Amino acid sequence: MKLLIAIDMFGEYILLLKKVFSKPEKRRVYLQQTIKEIDKLGLQSIGIVTIISVFMGAVITLQTAYNMENPFIPNYLIGLGTRDSMLLEFSSTIIGLILAGKVGSNIASEIGTMKVTEQIDALEIMGINSASFLILPKIIATIIFNPFLTVLSMIVGIAGGWLVGVFTGVVSTQEYIDGVQYAFIPYYITYSLIKTVVFAFLITTISAFYGYRVQGGSLEVGKASTQAVVMSSIFILLFNLILTQLLLS
Repeated sequence: MKLLIAIDMFGEYILLLKKVFSKPEKRRVYLQQTIKEIDKLGLQSIGIVTIISVFMGAVITLQTAYNMENPFIPNYLIGLGTRDSMLLEFSSTIIGLILAGKVGSNIASEIGTMKVTEQIDALEIMGINSASFLILPKIIATIIFNPFLTVLSMIVGIAGGWLVGVFTGVVSTQEYIDGVQYAFIPYYITYSLIKTVVFAFLITTISAFYGYRVQGGSLEVGKASTQAVVMSSIFILLFNLILTQLLLS
C-alpha cells in the first residue's frame, strides 16, 4: 500500500515538473521573479552559511589535532584534513541539509499558504501557469546561487579552521597553509559544485511539490513544510551516495 502511494506521489511530482518546465509566457516577468528569488533564497542565506561554515572548519581542525597522538605525524596534515573535509563533504552536503531546512520550509510554506488561500486558483483563472510562474524562478535562483554559497562555505570554513588552530596553538600558520596547499586536487571543487546543483534542484522541487499539493488550512501547511524538509534531506543523502560513487570511483 505504501509502495503504491509512493509511486502515485512520484507520478504527481513528474507531472508537476512537466508543468513547471513548460515554455514561459512572459520571459521578462520570469527574469524579474528570478532576481527576487535570488535575493530571498540566496542572499538571505549568506549569514547562516557563513556562521555554520566557520564553526565546522574550527571543529574539524580541533578534532584532527586532538586525534593526532603520534609525534611522527606532521602538523600540516591538520590543514590538509580541514581542506579536504570542507571541499568533499561539509560545504556541499551539510550546507545542503541546512538549506533544505531554511529554504525548503520557506518554499513549502509560501506555496502551501497560496494554495489554501486560493491565490494559486486565481492565477490559473487568469490564464497563468501557476506551477511555472511560482516554481521555475526558485529553481533557477537556487541553481545559480547555491554554488556561490558552497564556494563561500569552503573559503570561510578553511579560514575558521586556521583561526581556531592558531588561537589554540594546535598548529602554526605556516603548517596550516602548507597542509591546505599540499596535494591539492582541483577536481574536488568541481565534484562539490556538481553535488550542490543537484541538491539545489532537489530542495526546490521537492519543497514546492509538497507546498503545491496542500489541502486544508494552516495546520496542513505546517505539516507539508515539515514533510518537505524531511524528504529533501533524505533525497540529498541518497543522491550524495549516488553522486559520490559516480564521480569519485
